[in-house]
Amino acid sequence: MAEVIAICNQKGGVGKTTTAINLGAYLAAFGKKTLVVDFDAQANATSGLGFDYKKLQKTVYNSLISNDFPQEMIYKTSIFGLNILPASPDLIGAQVELNRFTNKEFRLYQVLSSIKEHYDYILIDLPPSLGVLTVNGLVAADQVLIPLQTEYYALEGLSQLLTTIDLIRRNLQKDLKILGAILTLYEKRNRLDRMVAKHIRRNFPGYVFDAVIPRNVSLAEAPSFGQSILQYNPHSEGARAYRQLAQELIKKLKI
Repeated sequence: MAEVIAICNQKGGVGKTTTAINLGAYLAAFGKKTLVVDFDAQANATSGLGFDYKKLQKTVYNSLISNDFPQEMIYKTSIFGLNILPASPDLIGAQVELNRFTNKEFRLYQVLSSIKEHYDYILIDLPPSLGVLTVNGLVAADQVLIPLQTEYYALEGLSQLLTTIDLIRRNLQKDLKILGAILTLYEKRNRLDRMVAKHIRRNFPGYVFDAVIPRNVSLAEAPSFGQSILQYNPHSEGARAYRQLAQELIKKLKI
């Protein structure tokens, strides 16, 4: 049965999609059957893994709104053991359409419940907001992985997200755990980056992964080729960082 991990931060541009794609790639490389669920209307994880949403007949939207079987819209990527449940801009409309369901916060949970047995890990790439899609993703998850850019406002955003997670625990009776935070877009030569990283580790001991994702040209370029960093430049600093993150995660969850 899969461990479902929501990759979440309501702030955009912190590396959520980059983490979903590349963590997924390395988990698969380590022999773990992995599914990436693109739950963002921008569909960046979909294109980043080599798919054009315009050419896909069905996406996660169809399963969410029309009860279509998710197996019909899961695609194999070019990495053995890594599949994707793609997104499309239709998800923008889903935020309104979900209101007609009495259990609207549990729609994605129901979708993933039917396929969890086929995977070791399911990674949900959530949108940079705290709307109904993000709530769906958090309710569907067992754990939350929080990418944190090493910048001044990182802790403020983290505090807001932890408040949201606590609300979901209390109001929707969901035992949602914090898997941890991963520092992203890190520039070790930048004094502020080093200070913020130190501050985050001091304030959240035991919840910050040792792996640190650097600001890396190859990581930025890989999605434009529809490839993970494992395929695009496996010897880059960014590749080594995501390899370490996958190893830490496997060791932590023992799956």
